[in-house]
Amino acid sequence: MSILEVVDIVSAGLLILGGVFFLAGTVGLLRFPDVYTRLHALTKADNLGLGLIVAGLAAQAESFAAVGKLALIWLLVLVASAFACHLVARAALRRGIGPWT
Repeated sequence: MSILEVVDIVSAGLLILGGVFFLAGTVGLLRFPDVYTRLHALTKADNLGLGLIVAGLAAQAESFAAVGKLALIWLLVLVASAFACHLVARAALRRGIGPWT
């Protein structure tokens, strides 16, 4: 087995695992009882899923510039996700929606 085949297998594994985390976040969004647990499930699973997908794509990248762009995209999505999660949770709290007990 050549090194390129190993890289392809590792890359495919990372991409599949990232998709599994996206699916888990979606299931959490649909199944959890309140806005706060839904936000937690969605942001954590999606951030990890995107990180795994970026790692899988970075393994297939042809240059370090492409890897840098992928890392920058992941970083920007992490920051945007944190801000969006905070804003949704804050709006829910202001409307008097308490955590599920």
